Amino acid sequence: MKTRSPYDLSVIIINYNTADLLAGCLNSVFEQSGCKFEVIVVDNASHDNSQSIVRNQFPYVKLIANESNIGFSRANNKGLEVCGGDYIYFLNPDTELRQGVFISMIEFMDSYKDIGLAGTGIVNPDGSFQPSLETHYPGQRHAKRELKGLRGDIAWVLGASMIIRREIIQELGGFDERFFLYGEDQDLCLRVRKAGWVIGFIPDAVAVHWGAQSERDNLPVEVWKKKLDAEVLFYKKHYSKSTVAAIKRGNLLQAFWRVFTLKLTLPFCADKHVCIRKLEKYQLLLNK
Repeated sequence: MKTRSPYDLSVIIINYNTADLLAGCLNSVFEQSGCKFEVIVVDNASHDNSQSIVRNQFPYVKLIANESNIGFSRANNKGLEVCGGDYIYFLNPDTELRQGVFISMIEFMDSYKDIGLAGTGIVNPDGSFQPSLETHYPGQRHAKRELKGLRGDIAWVLGASMIIRREIIQELGGFDERFFLYGEDQDLCLRVRKAGWVIGFIPDAVAVHWGAQSERDNLPVEVWKKKLDAEVLFYKKHYSKSTVAAIKRGNLLQAFWRVFTLKLTLPFCADKHVCIRKLEKYQLLLNK
């Protein structure tokens, strides 16, 4: 007989220097109704006043204060160690939830027993639609053999707002901590599908997402490097050596061509900063 969990839902928020948005996120969480939930904030050694905001304004939140920035995946795993909900909801601090998110998510997951993990609808602050699901993995056209037989049409959902069954994340051993930042949502979704589950999408549950706020002090080229490193790790983990080699050849050909054309057109670009950022991105690919 399954032991009843103390909560319907455990909300895990990983925070790093987003004090200006964290209170709004938590207020929107505590405005939700229709289920019993707990909230866990894992702070990766923020040097703003994030931790004091949680302690002073939200004393009922479980705060895990790390001594250093241990990364997104490892921080989520620390949150998983103390949560007690039937479902786990991973939420970014640069979000605010619209009404009815929790009840919509739980009703959806209760209704579709073959879905192991699901993403929610996400919009930009101006209300415009923000893409939050993909039907393909990076490099998928070269990896048909490795991805054969997976159930469902959704490949992965954005980790800024996603729900998973507690028993699944436990069986999978949590997030792969080699993914420091970026790529962990793609990796987790693929592992869920490899375990025989389907990835779902809940359009009635909507989160407003500012996006990339913990990276706003970093240069675009630094962010691109982190994303590229995560993509390479994803390839090496899930694809064969021959598939990885084919992906690398394709990326190099694209990068050579883009660097060549961007250098030719740079003197004529209306916005040289945009062109230079693109050039830096493709030059990174050449060095991989």
